Amino acid sequence: MERLDKIIASQGKYSRSEVKKLIKGGRVTVDGALPKNGDVKIDPATAEIKIDGEGLNYKKHIYIMMNKPQGVISASNDKSQKTVVDLVPKELLRDGLFPAGRLDADTTGFVLITDDGDFAHRILSPKNHIMKTYHATLADALTQEDIVRFKNGLTLGDGTECLEAHVRVLESGKKNIAEIKICEGKYHQVKRMFASIGNKVLELRRVRMGELDLDEGLAEGECREITAQELERITSGACHTEKGL
Repeated sequence: MERLDKIIASQGKYSRSEVKKLIKGGRVTVDGALPKNGDVKIDPATAEIKIDGEGLNYKKHIYIMMNKPQGVISASNDKSQKTVVDLVPKELLRDGLFPAGRLDADTTGFVLITDDGDFAHRILSPKNHIMKTYHATLADALTQEDIVRFKNGLTLGDGTECLEAHVRVLESGKKNIAEIKICEGKYHQVKRMFASIGNKVLELRRVRMGELDLDEGLAEGECREITAQELERITSGACHTEKGL
């Protein structure tokens, strides 16, 4: 059971003060009745809440897919730089939004934004990282030997050991583009992995989380809500063992 005013405000469309005015003005009904104030406690899963006659589509949590552009940081707020949460449109905004996992400022692609801390912890836990797929534009072409080294598990320049990663060449010649799948989230990991074999990442884009692809219809900076079915595709792509993929 939760307070009515808190339930309505949690959906992001109205502030707590706006909700108070809505209730006081008789514009909110609960199961057809007018509540006296916002203190009344109800079960949002079963109660029918309406505002101006329109049903409140209550969701305990929200999950957002964003196509992150370059120059935007993966954070909830920052005094000097634009964050991914700053790009979320008003209709999807709510208190407590944060990116579940980080991309470097110059890395683009799939960022998951949510207000569900438990879900984020589950998919980011070191024991149960979801698979993340990237497309990396490289300075040099990959060799078969390089691919085998990734599969065997690389050791970074500072001695950090990485789990096995699957790499395949997507394009070679004028542009060298590779797909890489990893189950970890170490600091600057993809860039450091390629650096450890003497190569350099020129551009990096995350294209998939778990088994869910980035929506190709999203322009950079755009986002949309993730459906329940899509959410399952993220968690179904988890790496369940310490041995990797």
